[in-house]
Order: sequence, then structure tokens, then C-alpha cells
Amino acid sequence: MSAARDPAHTAQTVKPPKADKALTGYRPYWAKRFGPAPFLPMSREEMTQLGWDECDIIIVSGDAYVDHPSFGMAVIGRTLEAQGFRVGIIAQPDWNSAEAFKALGRPKLFFGVAAGNMDSMINHYTADRKIRSDDAYTPGGEAGKRPDRATLVYTQRCKEAFKDVPVIIGGIEASLRRIAHYDYWSDKVRRSILVDSKADLLLYGNAERAIIEIAHRLAQRKPIESITDVRGTAFMRRVDDPALAGWFEIDSSGVDVPGKVDELINPYATTEETGTSQGAACATGDTPKTEEKPIQIVRRTVAKTDARAVTPPRERSVIRLPSFEQVKADPVLYAHANRVLHLETNPGNARALVQRHGDGPSVRDVWLNPPPIPLSTAEMDHVFDLPYARSPHPRYADEQGRHDGATKIPAWEMIRFSVNIMRGCFGGCTFCSITEHEGRIIQSRSEESVLREIEDIRDKVQGFTGVVSDLGGPTANMWHIGCKSKDIEAACRKPSCVYPGICPNLHTDHGPLIQLYRKARALKGVKKILIGSGLRYDLAVESPEYITELVTHHVGGYLKIAPEHTENGPLSKMMKPGIGTYDRFKQLFEAASAAAGKKQYLIPYFIAAHPGTSDEDMMNLAVWLKKNGFRADQVQTFYPSPMATATAMYHSTKNPLKKVTRDSETVDIVKGDKRRRLHKAFLRYHDANNWPLLRQALQDMGRADLIGNGKHHLIPSWQPQTDGGYTSARRSNSTPSAPAPARPRPGAALTQHTGLPPRALGARNKPRRKPG
Repeated sequence: MSAARDPAHTAQTVKPPKADKALTGYRPYWAKRFGPAPFLPMSREEMTQLGWDECDIIIVSGDAYVDHPSFGMAVIGRTLEAQGFRVGIIAQPDWNSAEAFKALGRPKLFFGVAAGNMDSMINHYTADRKIRSDDAYTPGGEAGKRPDRATLVYTQRCKEAFKDVPVIIGGIEASLRRIAHYDYWSDKVRRSILVDSKADLLLYGNAERAIIEIAHRLAQRKPIESITDVRGTAFMRRVDDPALAGWFEIDSSGVDVPGKVDELINPYATTEETGTSQGAACATGDTPKTEEKPIQIVRRTVAKTDARAVTPPRERSVIRLPSFEQVKADPVLYAHANRVLHLETNPGNARALVQRHGDGPSVRDVWLNPPPIPLSTAEMDHVFDLPYARSPHPRYADEQGRHDGATKIPAWEMIRFSVNIMRGCFGGCTFCSITEHEGRIIQSRSEESVLREIEDIRDKVQGFTGVVSDLGGPTANMWHIGCKSKDIEAACRKPSCVYPGICPNLHTDHGPLIQLYRKARALKGVKKILIGSGLRYDLAVESPEYITELVTHHVGGYLKIAPEHTENGPLSKMMKPGIGTYDRFKQLFEAASAAAGKKQYLIPYFIAAHPGTSDEDMMNLAVWLKKNGFRADQVQTFYPSPMATATAMYHSTKNPLKKVTRDSETVDIVKGDKRRRLHKAFLRYHDANNWPLLRQALQDMGRADLIGNGKHHLIPSWQPQTDGGYTSARRSNSTPSAPAPARPRPGAALTQHTGLPPRALGARNKPRRKPG
């Protein structure tokens, strides 16, 4: 069909799609008779104990195996087990050969491959591309237990081990690389991970619905090549596939739309001829007689080359993105493709997408089906109520059978006593991958399911002291919040429900969440319920009662929130609310804390070097931080993760939040080590090691007035001797060993990580006098 350059403006009457079948609506596979396993087996010995001679499905993961609903391999494994399939786990295998991938034998149906709960590259490297020294998903925090681009490596080894066994890739690494994507670590555009891995099928987003359907079809001996109609999947397709008959292709592979074409001027035309050609008679001539003709309505059959005749049916429409070769060579087309992909993420109205890779005989299309239908509350309960052991596999236990010693898995410790109550996020922050992976429609568990899990923690998890560390999810206060109308929700293409303001169709009632908090803390044996997940404060201010409930009962001294910046320029590129909303929340937070007789602190998090951030923006943020007494110990620098909108800005300098053209808005990008260091230095204005860099920058910016020894100055004019190190309050909750003399008075400055005033440690930590 002809070009549909910006599908955001395609008007259709949209009704919510229906899920094909509930998760519990399938007839169980015959192996259901074996029942659930205490742990999914990781060895042949465990399989023998369970009475298995083979696995139907083997999941390969870059994480250590923790049988807990916060770990992807456990969720998918237990979900498939509930369908009757025998599921084995190969966790963190030695990838140097295929031998480790043969540990459980040949799977009867397929291998499922995922890099783990984190993207393997983000797991390995910092935002400055430096190698991390630890891995939170490995026993003892040991680094190096998974390869770079783990999905590619694991898939290759699975194919080597059993070349005729289908391999299905999923998890966040595959999900965020489902089309051609900018790769920050190599600084280039890479092909879809489906092309590079040569996997048979890719699952993106939360995959329970898709993996169940696929497993049952493969169990019915249907070839994996025939599975092309499951939502939330991507696969390779030949360009001449006969199955494409009846599909309408909407060409969105370019941004250059012809403008108005002016008619060539005929220098020999008379005045009368010129007037007639423009549809008007010359004033000096006779009025021409016009022949009246009836209006004719012509019906035409919709051809593949004409999108203007009628709107093609959404379920039979596919949007052609710019090819891999195009987006690799042209950053503008990359930004355009990113915009189109994000506009087609609502399960209610999304169309299939297709992107060509290669040319000549090897040319193939990567075909992306629309996103999966979100799970209902009953289905969410089903997934979270499965018989998880809520513990790491016994393989990782020490001599006493415990997991809190040398073999402790840090990520497990972090969520050991927490409860996930929902999925998804409708915030749409451009730097975040939650929406791209989990979607913006909130999927919530029932109150009863959440309370049951708290009781399970109380009764079954070793070391529970009565404190639940978190009751949340991607965003703590989005539980059971969504659009007022399912029809409106299905038709909406907005990337955020809360930017630039809260959508009038979004209900913001926190009443059910308040009731959940009250019932949870009333459970026998529960002493305290903390909220450790990020809080959407612009949503919370709509419910002062919620803030009072939260502050009075669920804040353990400090509360983390993320305004990310103070200036409108970068905030508009992040799709975050203005700092005024933070100020309003802060007032309500402090008033509620005072009423409860508590001293509690807000811990605001900020991002340095985000696209759209100028040096002046960072300077103004630093001034705000000092004025408000904040010292940021850990600085979050923008990390361009694959497929994020902000990453498209970073690579292309274009803004995909608006229609992308050659002449559309150019975004200021912070690239290069020197400028990124400067932006980080502004966030840590209090670190003396940063003062020389900041002095030079302030002088270059014409803001030398911020250099001096007064309270209103950002940094002092003198420089102490430093060894280049910095003592973080995260470790000692104390002032630096060589403190800056111009620091705020004791007790006034708050640290970002702890939120608590520095501890008084006696005269030895008193500030030194200024020299001279």
C-alpha cells in the first residue's frame, strides 16, 4: 500500500481484542501425572528422582536458578509445569562448549533461552562501558558467569548440542532487540537478535500466554515454522511467502513525503489563458460557460499499492518499517522506525510490523506480531500462586543448607521478603525499558493472592522477622489503576497516561491500595510493611489520603522517588513531570511525617547526561541540590538501553516523540567522556575531586559568580589536597574522611542513598578551618 508515514494519525474504530484462551483453559499435557517438582531439575539425578526419563522443555538462563516469582525462568518454568510439561533448568552453563547444554539430555519439544532478568550487556558494563566487578544474579555475586550477548551464545550452543531441536528465545534481552537496534557498546546499529541468533522463534514481553500456546502446538507435533499467528512473537519470513495473500502492507519505510508541486509558468500564456487554467475568468473577458456534471462516487478494489481507498482491516494489516540496511545507514530513519514501533505497542490497536534484513537470495523479513493480550487478574493470580519453593536451588546452599553465606545470591536477598503485586507501567519514561517489555496496561493481582503470598513468606521463608521489604512492582502505586473505559484504552496510542499531565480518562483512586496496605499489616506475624519500589509521585498527589497512609505506616526513614531533573528541557525528553509536582509531593510528605511524629526523608534520584540536557541544565540542577541540602552519593548516568525512545534520540539526535522528518527537532546529545564527566560532576558538586572541572566549566559558561566561599556559591574558590577518592555515605553513613570545609552545617545535608543525616562521630570529624 502507499506510504503511511506516521501511523499515529490512522483513524479506526477500535474495540478491545479478546484473548484466545485463558491460561487455565488448556487440556493438560499427559505428563501432568508426575505432579509439581520441589524444584525444577538441574541434573539427571533430580530427573530420576522425579521419575522422568526426559524433559519436554529445557530452559537455559544466564541467572542462577531461584525458584521465586520474581525470576523469569521460575515463572515460565512453573507456568509450563502447571500445563503438564516436564521442565528442566540449565542455569549459567559453561558456554565454551556444547557439553553443558547436554546435561539434561535432548528436550522433547524445545529449548527456551534467556539471558536472565537483566540484559547481559547491562549486567556486565556500567554506563561508562567499564566492566562491572560483580553480578547480583550469581552466587557470591561473582562476575563472569555469563557471556556477553548471552542469548546469541546460548542459542548457538543449543543448536550445536541438538541441531534438530527448536530454540525459542525470550526474556528482556531478546525483547528489547526484536528489531534492528542501536547497540551502545559497539556504537552501531545491529540486526534483530532473531537474525543473529538464528533462533526459530522470539517471544517478547511477558510470555506466559504465548509460551503455553506454542508448547501445546509443538506437543501436537505441529512444526514450529507453522506457528506464525501467536501474539507477542517474532519470526523470520520469506518475502514471497504465499501465506501473505490477503494481507495489506502499509509502507512506512521512509520519511520523505513530496510537498506541493508548483506548476511551471508558461511565459507565453495570455492573461485570459492564465485565469482559465486557475479556474477563474479574466475580469476583462467574457464569463466562460461551464458544463454541469454530476458528482460520481467510484468504488475501487483496495490494491497493495493504494492505502487511500479504504482503511484496511487492522488484523490483516502489516506496517513495513525501514529495512535494517536503511536504519543502519540513516539515523533519521532509525528514529522514524523507533517511533512507529512505539506507536504500535497497545495490544488493543497494534498492527503487525515487518522489517527486511539482507538482500539478494538471503533476504528475509523479520515479522513481529502484535503484543500479547495482558493477563487478567485471575490469570495473574494463577501465575503467582504456583508452587514456588521461594528459595534458590539446593545446589547453591552451603554446608548448613543455607543461602546467606558465601553462596548468597544478592538479587535473591533483595527480594527475599518482598511481594510483587502488579506488572507494567503507563508512565512511559523514555529512558526506561519497562513499558517496551511489560507494556503500559497494568496487570494486577487480587488482594487475596497478595495476602496469601505474605502468609507464605511468613510461614515458609527462612529468616523472616516480620518485616515485608516491599509491596510493589515496577511502580508501587499503580496497582489496579487504569483507563476508565476499555474502548478508549484499546484505541489510545499515547505513549504515557501521565504526561504532559494525567489523562482525564485515567482513574487515580488509591482506595483499593490503601485497603491492601491495611489488611497486609494486620496479618498475624507481620510487624512492618515497607514500600521499596519506585513511587509515581505525580499520581500520589491525587490522593493525599494515600500519602498519609504511606508515610504513617510504610516508610522506613526514607522514601525513594525519581524526579530525574529540575529543568523542563530534559524533562520533556524524559516525559517526566515538572519539579513543581515534586515540591507539592514533598509538602504533603513532610506534613504527614510531622503529623505522625516521625523524622523521615525523601531521596530524589536524578539522571546525568540524558538526551536534551544542556550544561546549563545540569548547573541549575546542581544549584537546586545545594539549595535543598542534597548530596548525591551514587550518580545515575543515562544508559542507552536497546529500543528505548531516549536511545533513539541519543543515536539519531531526533525526537521520536514527535513526527520525524529531515527537518524535525534536533535534540542536544551528551556524548564523549569529557562532557559526560562534567554532567556527573554537577550532580556531585560536593566532591572536591570535581571542583577543578566545575570551576573551568562555570568560567566558560560565564557563571563565575557561582565560585566562592559563601553559602550561595556552588563550589569554593580554593582546592584542598585530595587523593582522588571519595567516601560514600552508602558505606559508612558518615562524612568524607577529607571533608570539604564549605559543607553544609552538620545534620543539614542529606545523602541520596540513605536519606539520613550524617552520623555525629566526634571531634575528629569536625570541619577543618579554611587555609590562611
